[in-house]
Amino acid sequence: MSKTLQDLFGIDAPIVLGPFGGLSSIELTAAVSELGGLGSYGLYGYSADRISDTIAALHSATRRPFAVNLWLPTGDEVTPGDVDLGPAIEAVAPLYDELGLAHPTPPIEFLPDLDSQLTAVMDAAPAALSVVFGVPSEHVVAAARSRGIRIIGTATTVAEAVALEAAGVDAIVATGAEAGGHRVSFLRPAEQSLVGTFALVPQVVDAVEVPVIAAGGIGDRRGVAAAFALGASGVQVGSAFLRTRQSAATDVHRQAIADAADTATVLTRAMSGRLARGIPNRAMREIETTGIIAPFPAQNWLTGQFRAEAGRRGDGDLVSLWAGQAAGLAPSDDAAEVFAELAAGLPD
Repeated sequence: MSKTLQDLFGIDAPIVLGPFGGLSSIELTAAVSELGGLGSYGLYGYSADRISDTIAALHSATRRPFAVNLWLPTGDEVTPGDVDLGPAIEAVAPLYDELGLAHPTPPIEFLPDLDSQLTAVMDAAPAALSVVFGVPSEHVVAAARSRGIRIIGTATTVAEAVALEAAGVDAIVATGAEAGGHRVSFLRPAEQSLVGTFALVPQVVDAVEVPVIAAGGIGDRRGVAAAFALGASGVQVGSAFLRTRQSAATDVHRQAIADAADTATVLTRAMSGRLARGIPNRAMREIETTGIIAPFPAQNWLTGQFRAEAGRRGDGDLVSLWAGQAAGLAPSDDAAEVFAELAAGLPD
């Protein structure tokens, strides 16, 4: 292994903030970077203009390195013209009615064009671009390198890690099934790629030469120490930082993380159409009971309409409560205190 994460990214401590699609904040990203780690910001669903504005705001908030995250297409995404949303809209209609919202009309597109997103990222030149759900193309890798941007891939299996290294990524996040949010598998179905962190990390370390970042089930210094004992070069932490007041999570979401027990999370496709780990609530249960879930990203767009309004109202029953299995270990509601706890587990 030729470089440490500190060398690769110009950071002081190999602690990476998990990128939250929809729950990232300038404040939290900048805070983790200022503390010496690698702050990350999730750009899922952002237009090119919004990406440019967001990265400009991050550059203004911190002069330290940070990463931004994009979702790569897997090929199974649907467009509004591909699917009849009538049954799925009818299935969630009671949730819209409860909030006094009009039933949604399908948009022209569910997601922005990836090429325009990538162009905006390259032009804005963050320290790193992390990707999920796939392997970056040769063109993307070359464009990033020409601008001094490091690329971080994300793997849920050894085979995915090997494919990412072959593509030329600079580091790999090995994310175990314990992790909160979406299961970002791309070579096999997510249900067939649920390898736990303790099993995944050492096998990925043995299979690749680039630095490996452990993710999933890491909430305090003990998890950090365990990750390094398994051969990881760094850790990526989501739920513990999501609990902090600096994140964009709602108060009810933060409290749900703080109160989470070891068995508090489940895997579901109800909220987005893709498998993800979160704390069950009424919206998740009612959608699953209907048995009608539109494919991704149609379902994500459909539930996103009422989730946004529920979040504004502080209604924890109608939002996505993404969290990992170690969420209850989240030590504090302050990012600096969380970072200090994690840093205490780093090897001397």
